[in-house]
Amino acid sequence: MKAIVNGRLVTVTGDTYENGAVLIEDGKIIAAGSGIEVPADCQTIDAKGGWITPGFIDCHSHISLMEMYSSMPGMQDFNEMSDPVTPQVRAEDAFNPFDAAIAEVMRAGFTTCYTGPGSANVIGGTGMSFKLRGHTVEEMMIAGSEQMKFALGENPKRVYGTKEKPPITRMGTAALMRDTLTLAREYSDGLRACEKGEKTEKPKLDPKLQALVPVVRGEMRCKIHAHRADDIATAIRIAGEFGLDYTIEHATEGCKILDILKREKVTCIVGPLLMTPDKRELWDIRLDTPAKLHEAGIELCLTEDAASETIYLPDHIGIMIKHGLPEQAAFEAITINPARALKLDGRLGSIEPGKDADIAVFDGHPFSNMTSCVLTMIDGEVHHNCL
Repeated sequence: MKAIVNGRLVTVTGDTYENGAVLIEDGKIIAAGSGIEVPADCQTIDAKGGWITPGFIDCHSHISLMEMYSSMPGMQDFNEMSDPVTPQVRAEDAFNPFDAAIAEVMRAGFTTCYTGPGSANVIGGTGMSFKLRGHTVEEMMIAGSEQMKFALGENPKRVYGTKEKPPITRMGTAALMRDTLTLAREYSDGLRACEKGEKTEKPKLDPKLQALVPVVRGEMRCKIHAHRADDIATAIRIAGEFGLDYTIEHATEGCKILDILKREKVTCIVGPLLMTPDKRELWDIRLDTPAKLHEAGIELCLTEDAASETIYLPDHIGIMIKHGLPEQAAFEAITINPARALKLDGRLGSIEPGKDADIAVFDGHPFSNMTSCVLTMIDGEVHHNCL
């Protein structure tokens, strides 16, 4: 048994305790709060008055696919730019467990990240959630956490339009998405008819459509890249037509359609917000977007959308707090909300009994740029310790 004691304990989903403690056994949290009785034979870790929080989660990254060090610009593994529709590709097949970014991000207090294809393709393939420890993709990835990447806006039409290949316009991007989902739904219906005994001959195997079967059946969540308000609206419209389970990735102009996002109960994965406006859909980037979304009652996650740059996300969240985001909402946006977005909130995202013992300790406020993460624990094992 282990215990982390003598710290300001932020449980996120429950109370915050000025002098709290967490008990851990067999990789799980078994008790948390103040006045916790620590057994005499327990391995005790003194937080020394620091902050004890759930391990942070970045639910939109390209860690390991976009490696921290690369000698070949343009040859990274996060965009398969041979075809605008590649739902059959999987992040796990390009995941490098020894990418230097993984350890860097873990030492910043992150315990789980999602990594996946970029936004070059209309349909980019599946990503996965993983714990930031281990040496093979099989031991690091969280089974069943795959989600399908879609992209609207400038990226797909810039990648393929310059090759005089569709999609060249936003119209073409939406049409290609609809066409592919229609084929996938027909393929799924054919498989289902065989499952029910209504037909004996299965549709001819198509790896692309096969990968989309759980998507059109609502069994796999989609991550839809959309910056501009009209692209967000297009994503919502197409998702409604096909009954997709989805989140909106970036939502840079989400402030312009708060009423629609709230009505549709859309979860927004927002960030990075300190980008330069080097393309049209980023011209209206705003540092108060997280605050506005939160005020409107829209579930919010925050991301750095990169590789090792995730280490700066807590500092950048401090800037979002300066621009109106409440502290509690900030903690939720990097812990329990991303856990929900990844459908992992039953085991991650808060400090409460029964959840994975994924915990970080900081020597000051976690969202201050003068603070350091001094301990990272994953599944009850300490992987970083400067206490």
